[in-house]
Amino acid sequence: MEIPLLKDIVIIFGLSIAVLFIFHRLGVPAIVGFLLTGIFVGPYGLGLIEAIHEVEIFAEVGVVLLLFTIGIEFSIERLLQIKKSVLIGGSFQVLLTSLATLFIATQFEFGRTFGEAVFIGFLVALNSTAIVLKLIQERAEIDAPHGRTTLGILIFQDIVVVPMILVTPLLAGATGNLGESLLVLLAKGIGIILLVIISAKWVVPHLLWQITRTRNHELFLLSVVVICFGVAWLTSKAGLSLALGAFLAGLIISESEYSHHALGNILPFRDVFTTFFFISIGMMLDVGFLYRQLGIIMLTTLCVLVLKTIIAGSVPILLGFPLRTGILVGFALCQIGEFSFILSRVGVENGLLSGDIYQEFLSVAILSMAATPFIIPLAPRVVDIILRVPLPKRLVSGIYPVSETKVMDRKDHLIIIGFGVNGRNVARAAKAAGIPYTIIEMNPETVRSEQAKGESIDYGDATRETTLKHANIQAARIVVVAINDPTATRRITEVIRRLNPKAHLIVRTRYLQEVEPLYELGANEVIPEEFETSVEIFTRVLTKYLIPRDEIEKLVAKVRADGYEMFRSLSKASTSFSDLKLHLSDIDISTFRISQGSPLVGKTLAQIELRKRYGISVVAIGRGSQVLSNPGADMLLQANDILFMLGPSEKILEAINQFSSSKKSNEGV
Repeated sequence: MEIPLLKDIVIIFGLSIAVLFIFHRLGVPAIVGFLLTGIFVGPYGLGLIEAIHEVEIFAEVGVVLLLFTIGIEFSIERLLQIKKSVLIGGSFQVLLTSLATLFIATQFEFGRTFGEAVFIGFLVALNSTAIVLKLIQERAEIDAPHGRTTLGILIFQDIVVVPMILVTPLLAGATGNLGESLLVLLAKGIGIILLVIISAKWVVPHLLWQITRTRNHELFLLSVVVICFGVAWLTSKAGLSLALGAFLAGLIISESEYSHHALGNILPFRDVFTTFFFISIGMMLDVGFLYRQLGIIMLTTLCVLVLKTIIAGSVPILLGFPLRTGILVGFALCQIGEFSFILSRVGVENGLLSGDIYQEFLSVAILSMAATPFIIPLAPRVVDIILRVPLPKRLVSGIYPVSETKVMDRKDHLIIIGFGVNGRNVARAAKAAGIPYTIIEMNPETVRSEQAKGESIDYGDATRETTLKHANIQAARIVVVAINDPTATRRITEVIRRLNPKAHLIVRTRYLQEVEPLYELGANEVIPEEFETSVEIFTRVLTKYLIPRDEIEKLVAKVRADGYEMFRSLSKASTSFSDLKLHLSDIDISTFRISQGSPLVGKTLAQIELRKRYGISVVAIGRGSQVLSNPGADMLLQANDILFMLGPSEKILEAINQFSSSKKSNEGV
């Protein structure tokens, strides 16, 4: 017995493989390949797919899984941090886009009633959560300021689409008790929020703990899937969207210690089902109608892209973010989204869209979505061009009233760019060690709150030379770049190295493929999170196998030295001889404090024989507030001296362990 759906699945995936292979060789984004596949197999193309409704169901599953994984990688705490972007930014974007579209529709679309014009504004106001978040996720920018702002606006859109659906029959002239419906919806929404909070804090962590104790992989996977689709189903029954429910389900899982394990299990299913989503969108496009009305549709699409880019880009600026963030958000939110298709069907049922207008909407929406994978990567280049134009300082740096400190006159200080988890930890360590530092951060709310606590933090875009000069970059000794925007990180690295060739530049990045470009731009050290995570994992594995701690630390030192050099792969022409560390990857500079009662106290450098026994040189000694450079062999060591030692990493570690063990044996005598 033949199963039509099985044949359709084979056709879809078979064509997808061929199209994606070709597009990969051409360097074209995969999403465009999926849309093109949908056009080929759809009813307006070759007509190869019969089970269209089933494909649309799979597409819904794909959106659910995509939002679920995004929710897992997020958290309730991080969601609360972007509440301003959700509530204020989202409402501004939807309202301004709807009003602008309403004005244009009533002025230029002859024959459009007021209700039809408002409804068209609703359609244009919504964006593609699936496409935008997938692209931002792939670019590792979900935690960047523009990534968080974009996510906040998209979350608001997923919520506001429900009142839009309720209002649509009224725009068509139908009568109903809208106030009662909205109150019921509000009550259900509050109930779901309470359910999410209770589940995230108490129910799900305990449930998953009990399940993981069984060590049954199938049981864990099914439990995660049930949580995902169960919460999505509850939100849909309450009148909200499936996608919003899936995102909330992901937030629930994210609060447990098993979130990464759950994410690893779901990712393959997400990738398969999101393929159906993009293909189903392409299947809607009537190629014949597009060909007949090509000029009008292309012009309309261009107008929509420009209008939405300007409006969405102005929202972050109104929230106080710098111009760079506004441009990036505007380019990300320039398309019409998938929820507009759902809303459009309601409009067709109520007579607000019909005939050619509906097909024109579908064509414009699909073309705008297909253009998005090309537009988002183009945004950073546009930012660089625009920022070269002399613009008002308040517009470039942000209109939010954040107080600025005077230009720093200190020297040999530390500059920390980005005040996320990594930036905060560096600042805490610097404060504890008494190292002078300043912080540059782009989130105005974070800057205001930290300034109120007395933190040395300034608001600004570190890709701008003026911002770095304000922090006296020319006199800085060390600069740490700890932001989540790969494009901005490369730009900042290049600017810092140009302004201060002598500063020791440490850059944090998420992925290994970013290491080599950052070294080529002038970074002294690049810390890839992927690599450090693997180091932490094998350290814990070896600990569980009761490998001695000193042996583990030797291996870690060797792996870091070898691994970073391996991933660097720089040519001799691209390196600088100003930093010995770049050429001698196994050489390290470490410090050791001589404690009270240490056997080293009262001995000379010649007597402890560091060079003879370990091949280590003491290049300086810190004594009180002084640093004694190039100490002689007859230098007597005192308690609380800090030895600055140069030599192989594993040898330094061996010497430090020997000093520490000697101290303990003396104390035990």
